[in-house]
Amino acid sequence: PNDPYYGYQWNMSLQGVPIAWDSATGSGAIVAVVDTGVSAGPDGIPNLLAGYDFVDDDTDASDENGHGTHVAGTIAQGTNNGVGVAGMAPDASILPVRVLDADGSGTTAGVAQGILWAASQGAHIINLSLGGDSYSQVLADAIEEVSAQGVLVVAATGNEAYQNFVAFPGSLPNTLAVGAIGLNQTRAPYSNRGPEIELSAPGGDLSVDADGDGYPDGILQETTIDGQTSYWFFEGTSMATPHVAAAAALLYSMGVTHPDEIRSLLIGSADDLAGTGWD
Repeated sequence: PNDPYYGYQWNMSLQGVPIAWDSATGSGAIVAVVDTGVSAGPDGIPNLLAGYDFVDDDTDASDENGHGTHVAGTIAQGTNNGVGVAGMAPDASILPVRVLDADGSGTTAGVAQGILWAASQGAHIINLSLGGDSYSQVLADAIEEVSAQGVLVVAATGNEAYQNFVAFPGSLPNTLAVGAIGLNQTRAPYSNRGPEIELSAPGGDLSVDADGDGYPDGILQETTIDGQTSYWFFEGTSMATPHVAAAAALLYSMGVTHPDEIRSLLIGSADDLAGTGWD
């Protein structure tokens, strides 16, 4: 694409995204970003739907933190528009659901509300770049309900570098739990490990510059922080998760619509990086 900063998006070429664009760009897929909200900047998110704010209980799902917008950009940033950076599934629609406040905090009940609302609005895929240490029955019930309706829920494993603990709700059997790798395709040092992990995707590592491009190896997208809209490198399993949600959107746009089939194709086609079989 002609986006001028695309060359810093090592995560795109690592996954073969331009090859995927020959077959699909996400058209027809609706991805709900259940997060801090979404606020499109000059680079844009072309198919940004009207969302809801469960923090302030209104229809303004603008982002007061920057996290949700960055996540949404990985999925469906304006692409090949001669501006900034690209997204993986640029023709997918983004449904913004604000469940976390300006500090990135929220309640499990609020997240559950957001998930149920997203499904009621026709979301096909729900991205949860969030998590915690504690189990919530309310949230588990919400995910079970939308999964039964045919919605794929993708969730982060967490950034505490735990050896054997995946954050909730990524630990649930009906979510697709995503860990993070860096540019060198090894596990990012912060990424939690545990038996529930199904895939790892680029999450970045801000402590290194392995490709020598003069910038840390984070995930680059447009977002707004403290009132300043720019292009920011982030790292985390929060950044890895939307890569999987976007890949799911590409498959959805090709007619692969059942969550189990999407999950099977994503896992079955993943590179086996650390020895034969699941690690």
